[in-house]
Amino acid sequence: MGTHVLGRFLEISVHAPNVLESLEFYQKLGFTQAEASETWSHPYAVVTDGRLFIGLHQYDFESPSLTFVKPDLWRHVEALEGLGIEFAFRKLGNDVFNEAGFLDPDRVMVTLLEARTFSPPMREPGETSWCGYFSEIGIPARDPDRSKDFWERLGFVATDEQNAPFRRISLTSDFLDLGLYATRDLRKPVLSFVDPEMPSRLGHIEKLGIERSQRLPAVFDPERTAMLVAPEGTNLLLATGDA
Repeated sequence: MGTHVLGRFLEISVHAPNVLESLEFYQKLGFTQAEASETWSHPYAVVTDGRLFIGLHQYDFESPSLTFVKPDLWRHVEALEGLGIEFAFRKLGNDVFNEAGFLDPDRVMVTLLEARTFSPPMREPGETSWCGYFSEIGIPARDPDRSKDFWERLGFVATDEQNAPFRRISLTSDFLDLGLYATRDLRKPVLSFVDPEMPSRLGHIEKLGIERSQRLPAVFDPERTAMLVAPEGTNLLLATGDA
């Protein structure tokens, strides 16, 4: 089953009570603002490091959400239900912007939209933010094997499993990689970034005036790994990538 099941990955959508404050935070880290369309009536901005797109929504919803674009969405809802998907909401019709959403086994929202809501900005190939290379969105999984089966039904492919610093199953797709993290030290999803030279990046981030969070799980070496928390509460895990 291909990755077309959910459509093309659009953004990690997050509830940002103060879009401008969050926007400033990501831009300080080297993200670029994209040009948002007028799809939404609420304040909305998008930032990218060239690989990851984060949608900042001044609107209260299940956050974060993995958001995909599925053209002619209304045609595909029944087929998705045939895969065992139980939709938490759906807004479908000729007079609305079609969207539908469901929860994964770990209660992470997945949202499908009928069309894009922003235009990607130009960035140099290989250009990253000060966070390093975006590797995956890490999902704390209560039952990693069950979650793995769920995402594989939707077209993701399991590529790797590690046991340090905790059990971790990697799944890949054409546009987004997931990590299922079997740890109780993380309470919510994290955006994971890696760079072998992460300690030097962390030194620069400190000079930017961005403080590390105390939420970093004890299994990580604080000399080589850090957790940043954006103003809206998004967790960014910055590591060397060598477990």
